[in-house]
Amino acid sequence: MRTVQLLLHVPGREPAAVYETLCDFDSYPALSEAVQSVTVTAVADNMTISRWEVSFRAGLLRWVEEDTFDRAARSITFRQLEGDVALFDGSWQCDPVPDGTEISFTARIDMGIPSLADALEPIAARTLIDNTASIVRGLFGSVTLASSAVQAPVTAGDRA
Repeated sequence: MRTVQLLLHVPGREPAAVYETLCDFDSYPALSEAVQSVTVTAVADNMTISRWEVSFRAGLLRWVEEDTFDRAARSITFRQLEGDVALFDGSWQCDPVPDGTEISFTARIDMGIPSLADALEPIAARTLIDNTASIVRGLFGSVTLASSAVQAPVTAGDRA
C-alpha cells in the first residue's frame, strides 16, 4: 500500500468556488485527458456513488466509489466500493492561502498483488500524482504543484 499526498496551489480563486468545481465530477472528462468517464449513479444529501474510468499507463483503471461532501469544511472524502485495485480511498481539502486556494489531496492505494507491490505500486502512485495534477490543471488552468510525497508502509526489514 502507498499513500500519496499532494498540495496544489490555485491562484486567484476563493476556496468555496474551488471546492464547488472539485465537486462537479461530471465536468472532469471534458477538462482532463486523464479521466475518460465519470458517471454519478446515486445522490443523497451529502453523498454520491460514482463510477470512474481513468487512464493508467496503456490501459484504464475502473472503480466505483462513495463520495462524502462536507461543504462547511470544503472537503470531499472518497472510498472505493469495487474496482480494479484492492484499496483506493482518500480526500480532497480546499483551504485559503493569501493569493488563492491550496488543495490538499491524500489517497491510499493498494494494488492487491503483494508479490508485485514493490513493482506496481510506485507506478500506480506516480500515475495518481500525474492524473490528479492533470485533473486540477484541467479544472482551473494555472495551477502549481507545491509538493508531492509518496509513503510506503514500513516493513520489518526496514526497521532492522
